[in-house]
Order: sequence, then C-alpha cells, then structure tokens
Amino acid sequence: MKTLIPYTWAAALLMVGLMVCTQANGQTRKQKIRAAIERQRTDYPKSELQDLYKSFFQDRFGPGHIIADTTSAGSYLRQEMATAKRFEGAYYEPTGFEGNLLRVNLRVLHEGLIDYDTFFSAFVRSVNSIKPYTVKKWKKEWRLIRQVIGDMGLENLPHFAVQEAQINAVLEKGEYQMDHSDTYSEAYDPHYRIVERRIFERELLPLIERR
Repeated sequence: MKTLIPYTWAAALLMVGLMVCTQANGQTRKQKIRAAIERQRTDYPKSELQDLYKSFFQDRFGPGHIIADTTSAGSYLRQEMATAKRFEGAYYEPTGFEGNLLRVNLRVLHEGLIDYDTFFSAFVRSVNSIKPYTVKKWKKEWRLIRQVIGDMGLENLPHFAVQEAQINAVLEKGEYQMDHSDTYSEAYDPHYRIVERRIFERELLPLIERR
C-alpha cells in the first residue's frame, strides 16, 4: 500500500526543490558571467567597466538600434573600411555570457575572407531580427553581473566609480547603450559588426574557416 504524502508536506518539498533549482541556475549564470569577464580581460587587458558592460548589453540588444536605412548603414560601413588604419584581433568573438550575438571583425572583409554583400546581408538581418529585451529585465541582469564583478575584486579598475555612475544614469533614464571606453578604443581600435549566432554559424563561419 502506497503511503500518501500530506499536501502540506508535498508543497513544502516542491518549494525546497524549486529553491535548489533556482540557486543552481543562479550559480551557473554567475559562473558563465565570470568566464565571460575573464575571457574579455585575457583578450583585452585594458578593458574597463564600460567595456565589460558593453559586451554584456550587446548580447541582449545587439548594437542597440534597428537598421531602418540600409543605404546609410552601407555607406558608413564602406567609409569605416576605407578609413580604418588597422584591423587587429580575432576574426570573431561572442558577446556577453550567452553569446547570442557575435562581434565579427571587419578584418574578414579587409582580408577578403567574406565578400561585402554576404557580410552586410548577415549584419542587417541579424540586427533587425533581435528579440525585444526590456530595460527592466536588463537592469536586473546587470545587477547580477555587477555583483560578479565585485566578487572578482574588479572595483579597482581605472575610472570604475565614474563609469559606474554613468551606467547607472543611463539606466535610470530607461536607456542602456554605452560606447567603448577611450582607453579601450585607443588600445584596440575596434572595428566590427554584430551578427546573430545562427546566421554567423550558417553563413559566415564556413567562409572564415576555409581560409
């Protein structure tokens, strides 16, 4: 004969199970966030808080705008290609801790690994297909990321207090977008476009790997 667990005990056990799962998931997210921060600091040692923030928000929002005018976006890309003095770094890298989108270095165009039309089409379709993510949800996620940054003892990064105040001010206005820090820009002169992971893996990665 089966022993029935009283409803109150069953409910209590369910709650305990949910709490354990939540804690486990939270810990997994923290580990992923920490790994993403460590990766960026290894690849870009001069990264400041602003640059960490940018990578994480790009994972949710991409470059931060829909491309309504493809002609202007194309002209800007061609101008950047013509005026950039160097294209350094990896061909591609994930953003944030989930890697929903990737930064694809314009080096792939400069070296002829990918033709312009293929690259630009992947970029435009990626940006215009990004799933909406509310600033409210982003603020909550940023609090978790900020907690991990503190746990890692990174509050001594250059200009930390000033940049954190700027980030908080942007979030208070219901916005989220920030540029790279001056230090990062001067050290690495970044030139890239954001591409959605599945589009990248299907259309661009094979072209890069055949080099």
